[in-house]
Amino acid sequence: MTIEVRLFATFASYLPPGSGGGTAMIEMPQGSTVDDVAAHLGIPSSLPRIALVNGQDADPGRRLSSGDIVTLFPPLAGGS
Repeated sequence: MTIEVRLFATFASYLPPGSGGGTAMIEMPQGSTVDDVAAHLGIPSSLPRIALVNGQDADPGRRLSSGDIVTLFPPLAGGS
């Protein structure tokens, strides 16, 4: 199945070669999860991350469907 992946901040370095604009289309096996996508891209499981699927908060075990848009970015910090 084809998934669109959007990676932001430090995660953008994990996009496949030739990707542009922080976005890539990748092929994943049917039944893959958000964690499977992160592992496929080489994002270490030890790195904390926020995940969205189609713009909504998603658990790491969320199963994906063809055409889903997975957005991953590190937690934001700052402010006072």
